[in-house]
Amino acid sequence: MKLGFSPEEESFRKECAEWLNGQMNGEFKDIKGITTLTAKAERRKEWEQQLGAHNWSCVGWPEKWGGRGATLAEQVIFAEEYARSGAPGRVNHIGIELAGPTLLAFGTEEQKQRFLPDIAAGRTIFCQGFSEPNAGSDLASVRTKGRLDKDEWVVSGQKIWTSLAHISDLIFVVTRTEEGSTGPKGLTFLMMELDQPGIEVRGIEQINGDAEFNETFFDEARCPADSMIGGVGEGWKIAMGLLSFERGVSTLGQQMAFRNELDEIIAAARANGSANDPLIRQRIAKAEIGLRLMRYGALRMLSNTDHSKVDGAALTYKIQWASWRRSLGELAMDVLGQFGEVTESPNYEWDTLPNLFLYSRADTIYGGTNQIQRNLIAERGLGMPREPRGDK
Repeated sequence: MKLGFSPEEESFRKECAEWLNGQMNGEFKDIKGITTLTAKAERRKEWEQQLGAHNWSCVGWPEKWGGRGATLAEQVIFAEEYARSGAPGRVNHIGIELAGPTLLAFGTEEQKQRFLPDIAAGRTIFCQGFSEPNAGSDLASVRTKGRLDKDEWVVSGQKIWTSLAHISDLIFVVTRTEEGSTGPKGLTFLMMELDQPGIEVRGIEQINGDAEFNETFFDEARCPADSMIGGVGEGWKIAMGLLSFERGVSTLGQQMAFRNELDEIIAAARANGSANDPLIRQRIAKAEIGLRLMRYGALRMLSNTDHSKVDGAALTYKIQWASWRRSLGELAMDVLGQFGEVTESPNYEWDTLPNLFLYSRADTIYGGTNQIQRNLIAERGLGMPREPRGDK
């Protein structure tokens, strides 16, 4: 595992930092430091297009599809410098980090031509249609159904926790296309237009006052037959490949954002004197150690080149960072004290650290609860007997 960077890579870091800092202190300074995903959504779509216009949107993609063909080390560097610059969270994270790499790995040449250029240019925003009311962490229990009607797939059912569906253009959907199938068998992976009859998106307000995710209802919604990625019944394989990308390079950028949060907590502790409390200092040190361990784990994860399955490092990463960040949110509130419980905004808007506390309550739930993650580690990582399923 290489933990350092060459002089050439550090030169690339300088190029990234100069461009990003120039944008965040220039034309796009109005969106610098935004931590919620829905704030100034239209302006951030413009930012996506700016990234695409300068080939910074998806640096690891081949140049043919709008990327830079960046090496793994260069992708890590860009992710770190992006977070360090204070640039806002990507509203097309799903498209850039999940849909795009999945198409590159499993899509046909025609599908790549149809989808990839618009993702890279920031013209198409994607969201994810995995979870359902009765299949949140257990993706294999999805009940949304799809059937082939001549040259179109027809989909009916419901997805939930579809982040940013209300501002997205397309959604990839795992749907059950084999009647009577259960578990991971009989699933198919489809790309669908959101703006069509038969699809309704309803927002869900969160504890921090934001409303980034939604319920998405499908009632005989349609997509072309060639919008299927992989083959009929291969949806589980494609979904597992996609999840391996979710634990990919972007995790290093995520950790840089965590670095910023921890640094803000340390600054607050010094400013209000709570840094003099030995227990607070001990918890800050524990947070620092945890963050460094996550970095090493993420670098180990990136060594996996088989995208048809999620390896052991990826299986443990979700529960690791989610539990760590939930504790970080609790530390933030203990450092702030009672002042962290009050907001001056009449619209229920919070500063960074109170928002961290409120949002991090969901970290151990979305993307697979900690309980389900432990099952996955036991069954898929350690090969232990499977837990009895209710659909058998």
